[in-house]
Amino acid sequence: MRIPRPRSLAGQLFAMQVVLVAALVAGCAVFAYVTDREQAVVAARQRATAAAVAVADSPSVAGAVRSKDPTARLQPYAEKVRRDTGVTFVTIMDTHGVRWAHPDPRQIGATYLGHIGPALRGRIFAETYTGTLGSSVRVVAPVRDARAGGRITALVSAGITVDTISAQVRRQLLALLGVAAAALALGGLCAYVINARLRRHTHGMNAAELSRMHDYHQAALHAVREGLLMLDGRRRIALINDGGRELLGLPGDSVGRYVSDLGLPPALTGALLATEPRVDELHLTAERVVVVNTSPVSSGEQRGTVVTLRDHTELQALSGELDSVRGFAEALRSQAHEAANRLHAVVSLIELGREDEAVDFATAELELAQALTDQVVAAVAEPVLAALLLGKAAQASERGVELVLAPDSRIDDGVLPPGLPARDLVTILGNLIDNATDAAAEGVGNEAAPRSARVTVTARADAGELTLRVADTGAGLDPAAAEEVFHRGWSTKSPGRGLGLALVRQAARRNAGTVEVTASPEGGAEFTARLPLTAPPAALSGRTGAGVSGAEALGGGE
Repeated sequence: MRIPRPRSLAGQLFAMQVVLVAALVAGCAVFAYVTDREQAVVAARQRATAAAVAVADSPSVAGAVRSKDPTARLQPYAEKVRRDTGVTFVTIMDTHGVRWAHPDPRQIGATYLGHIGPALRGRIFAETYTGTLGSSVRVVAPVRDARAGGRITALVSAGITVDTISAQVRRQLLALLGVAAAALALGGLCAYVINARLRRHTHGMNAAELSRMHDYHQAALHAVREGLLMLDGRRRIALINDGGRELLGLPGDSVGRYVSDLGLPPALTGALLATEPRVDELHLTAERVVVVNTSPVSSGEQRGTVVTLRDHTELQALSGELDSVRGFAEALRSQAHEAANRLHAVVSLIELGREDEAVDFATAELELAQALTDQVVAAVAEPVLAALLLGKAAQASERGVELVLAPDSRIDDGVLPPGLPARDLVTILGNLIDNATDAAAEGVGNEAAPRSARVTVTARADAGELTLRVADTGAGLDPAAAEEVFHRGWSTKSPGRGLGLALVRQAARRNAGTVEVTASPEGGAEFTARLPLTAPPAALSGRTGAGVSGAEALGGGE
């Protein structure tokens, strides 16, 4: 047996609205009926009073009462007044209640059915009484004869039957019911149109299904690791999940804020505000590398934008590690190539019989290579940095650039705190050396630049601060571009570059450090990165092993 599906939310609301409108219209109809009936009784009493007083005050009535045959004169007059005023009856009687005029001539001469005591005492009064014509609302007024000193000589009764009043109320009620039916039909039609639109928006789901979908929506929203943002038509955040807040570094109260007020990098802000779709764009925040995809939501007009964010930092870290391995492999290749050339020279000298010269040449080459190795190993106890410096030195030598370690360089073993990732150090120093090597190599072989190409590296840890300084003999940088060089996309090389220095600053900021560029004493540019040796709490919490590492572009240069 199939269990019937609960009525949709729109259907429930439609039924409730129809019942509400029907109850409201019925209540108004009952109230109007009661009110109209009371007003009809009051109006009938007022009309009867006017007719009775008018007849009682007529001098012709007082004169007819004094005549020998009052009926002959009063009956036609009473009927004329009855027709003109619209009352049911006008009865004229003597002070004993004997009728002289009545709508039914057969009742003339009979005794009036009703109370006349108050009228005999000179008071006009009204009552509802059942007489010969049925139940009626009647008014009795005294007739005073001015010639007899105002003495009451007759009584006049005018009234309207209850049936007449009820017929009038029924006519009004029919009109009211017609208006009520029209109001009910119009209300039902409006409720149907509104709920049909609601049904489209809720896709015919009932309240339980909507509640369950909301629960699923919230669970999925917070479970998704990727960032999700929904922007409204005014470019305000309408919805953001936990991943989006973490990737963009936003506070918990960011919903409702304008994108332009979030303090994000200009390039990322421009991507979020763009009206056209963005696909897999790479952007840098203060601490992360994110991939941005945007999809405008529109139906004839801009309704908003759906933004998805993916953390590209881990992938970039893996790419950086691959670049690092590639760099070390290139360094080994360079050293192997140089060793082969030197070995070939030694063998050739031996073949020529110049053994002493071969020994002197081999000894000199070994001393030169060992001197750089000894200098680096003695000054830099951090093995990753030492290996990086030796590898970069071999690469620079292959390009005709001399890499020199400054004499005041010193990093003792155990000085670097555990919270300062070696990856970030390699990112900073590796990118700076690559850029400096590129800049210095541009003058190699140029007769207009006779000075030797050299890169000077300083790595020193003292006074609670790690200093990494790289200076070159290149052409230098425009001082006006000292801040712009750290923005993603800035490069003096081919398009598609311009990521390395941005990653250097990101890695420095991630460890509460700074990086700046000045003019080098050797004529080129000098980049200096300073990192505190006490890792900030933010650097130690909320990160995985890859974290937001800085090995993103060891060989990426600018």
